[in-house]
Amino acid sequence: MKKSIVATAICLVAVLIVCAVGGYTSVLADKRKVPIYKVATDSNRVSISFDAAWGADKTLQILDVCDQYNVKATFFLVGFWVDKFPEMVEEIARRGHEIGTHSQTHPQMSKLSAQQVSNELSTSCSKISAITGNTVTVFRAPFGDYNNQLLEVASGLGLYTIQWSIDSLDWKGISAQQIAERVTKATRGDIILCHNNSDHIVQALPAIFTALQGKGLTFVPIGQLIYKTDYTVDHTGVQHPNLPT
Repeated sequence: MKKSIVATAICLVAVLIVCAVGGYTSVLADKRKVPIYKVATDSNRVSISFDAAWGADKTLQILDVCDQYNVKATFFLVGFWVDKFPEMVEEIARRGHEIGTHSQTHPQMSKLSAQQVSNELSTSCSKISAITGNTVTVFRAPFGDYNNQLLEVASGLGLYTIQWSIDSLDWKGISAQQIAERVTKATRGDIILCHNNSDHIVQALPAIFTALQGKGLTFVPIGQLIYKTDYTVDHTGVQHPNLPT
C-alpha cells in the first residue's frame, strides 16, 4: 500500500515537472494576450476611429464634420484602400488625423502564419508612410480577430493593437439616431468604432460630437489616448499605467 502511494506521488511530481518545462504551461498559467480596448485615465479624453476598406464616398464629409467640431480621429486603412484612394489618404493626414493600418488585404489574421502577418502589416504600413511621411504606430485587426501570434508580431513591428469599447454598429445600417444613442454612452478612455462609408455615419456625427463634448470630453487620436510605455493591459482589455512601487 505504501509503495503504491509513493509511486503515485512520484508520477504526480513527474507530471508537474513536464508541465513546468514542456508544452502544458499554457494550461497552468493564463498567457492569453489582449489588445487595447479602453484606457484607464483621469483625463477627459476619448477617441473615435473609422475603419476604411470598401469605399470612400463619405470620407470627405466625415472630415468636414470633424473640422467643424474640432475633432481629431484615427482612421484605420486597409492597404488596398490606400492603393485605390491615395489622394484621400493624403487629405486625412493633411487635416491632422492619425492613420493606422487595418492590414493589407483584410484577412482573418489569426489564421495566417507569422510571416504572412508580418507581410500584411509591413506592406500596408509602408504604403501609408510613403504617402503621409508619418510612421504608423496603431493597428486594428480585421473583424477584431486576433491571437497571441498576431499581437506579438504587431508589437515587434512597433504597432499597438487596438480594439474598441464602444461599437457604433453603423455597419448594420441602423439610423443616425440609433448610432448616436449607442456612441454617446462613451466615457473617458473609451475607443469608439465607426466606419468611413456606413449608411448614416455622417448624419450621426454632429449629435455624437455635441453630446460628448457637452459632457466635457475631448476627442484625440488613439495614439494620444493610449500609454506608449510602462503599462499593463488587463484581461478585459483595459490599459492601465503601471504605478510606481
